[in-house]
Amino acid sequence: MIAAFCALCVGELVAAVVRPEAGPVTAVGSAVVDRTPPAVKEFAVRNFGTDDKLVLRLGILVLLALFALAVGVLALRHRRVGASAVLVFGLVGAVAAVGRPEGVPADALPSVVGAVVAAGVLYLLAGRLAPAPVPSPAAGETAAGDGAPGDGAPRGGAAGFDRRGFVIAATSAAAASAGAGYAGRRLAASVQAGASASRAEITLPVAGSPAPAVPSGTDLGVRGVSSYFTPNGSFYRVDTALVVPRVDAGRWRLRIHGKGVTRPLTLGYHDLLRRPTVERDITLACVSNEVGGPYIGNARWVGVRLADLLREAGVKAPSEGGPADQLVSRSVDGMTLGTPVETVLDGRDAMLALGMNGEPLPFEHGFPVRMLVPGLYGYVSACKWIEEIELTTFDAYDAYWVKRSWAPEAPIKTESRIDTPRPFASPKPGTVPVGGVAWAQHRGISRVEVRVDGGDWHTARLGAEDGRDTWRQWVWEWPATSGHHTLEVRATDGTGATQTADRTGTVPDGATGWHSVVVDVS
Repeated sequence: MIAAFCALCVGELVAAVVRPEAGPVTAVGSAVVDRTPPAVKEFAVRNFGTDDKLVLRLGILVLLALFALAVGVLALRHRRVGASAVLVFGLVGAVAAVGRPEGVPADALPSVVGAVVAAGVLYLLAGRLAPAPVPSPAAGETAAGDGAPGDGAPRGGAAGFDRRGFVIAATSAAAASAGAGYAGRRLAASVQAGASASRAEITLPVAGSPAPAVPSGTDLGVRGVSSYFTPNGSFYRVDTALVVPRVDAGRWRLRIHGKGVTRPLTLGYHDLLRRPTVERDITLACVSNEVGGPYIGNARWVGVRLADLLREAGVKAPSEGGPADQLVSRSVDGMTLGTPVETVLDGRDAMLALGMNGEPLPFEHGFPVRMLVPGLYGYVSACKWIEEIELTTFDAYDAYWVKRSWAPEAPIKTESRIDTPRPFASPKPGTVPVGGVAWAQHRGISRVEVRVDGGDWHTARLGAEDGRDTWRQWVWEWPATSGHHTLEVRATDGTGATQTADRTGTVPDGATGWHSVVVDVS
């Protein structure tokens, strides 16, 4: 266990020099995420929510502890074999780090160096546990206490292990490991401080195209219903990054290239700040959101129109004769997302976002720059920590999630959710407000209906519409009577299409079905 602790601490120290994502636990965890079947991923998101990464890390540490115990027992009898097993385990971490989409050879160093040091520590400590031999008495001599029961070690046998030597060596190894881990944390923090400082120095420009004023009545003020704007600290986060990338805005670059690009572009953060910006209210939704789930939020975004940049690079939509039908965005953590070029260029407010709710993007939400395309689920449109845009075709390339059984194109489906009353609530008889939110980004919501116990549908009162790309609040005053009741909701979008009752899971392109809650009026 001490040797395993040493491996982790030394590995983290080396990772602070190489890059945090190359740390042993992070590298192995990221490899696990990459190879997790969609069903398992959905189970993790559904049961652990945004704590799924913490659960994964803890799981890796538990497995490492079990492995350390097994190797420790082996090393008591076979020191070299035990040390070799540690080296093999380090090799697994190295392969996992280098094998990531963004992996480079240097990423192997934290796992390799940590394993080498740990193997040496294990070999040393196991040696301290070996019994010390006791020399046989010389010819003609009799050992002290010979023949007396309960006296010392037998002739030619072995004494107990060197307790004092073991305690000193084990304590020294543990202390040195803790020191290495602390140094690694401090070094990583100093590196991240530069990114934090770059964010703190940013003043977002006044948008050349500001968001229209939010109409009166958009927020209905119903207790229990999600606020119209989701605070940054409460905005959902679903991604595969075990370590949130912290990118220095001054060093950030975006490259636009590929099929049909006649004028490749390379842009820095301040290049974007100097361009005309737009400010828009846009609701984002994750494809992992179950019916009635929490992975959706609404914010005010500031950014640069993506269509303007693509036009400047010479990109044409397929309907205009352009050869590329897919825009592949790449993140600094290796994530790839594929977006239809036709959708990005159809006039909607697709953007490279710089700000969120009046401040530079939080690191967790993509600082310094992320992509947004209203009307598409995040896994095909909302690349965080973006650093590259490549124009290609859907036939030529499958993005990260498409390789894992998700659909290549995923427009957001018409959905609605009951926020109040909560499931299994116990309201009193009388007028009970039933309220929530409904969304159909880039189509808008025209009607929401509620029914009780499978009866007639009742039209809910809608909050004022801020735009087609945002959700809408709704409320229906329910004359509740005593007993157990099931409430259901459905929405109709701006095209006249009503939300389907067919209940499906999130794979491959988003969940469907009516959200329902059961309450006990008493």
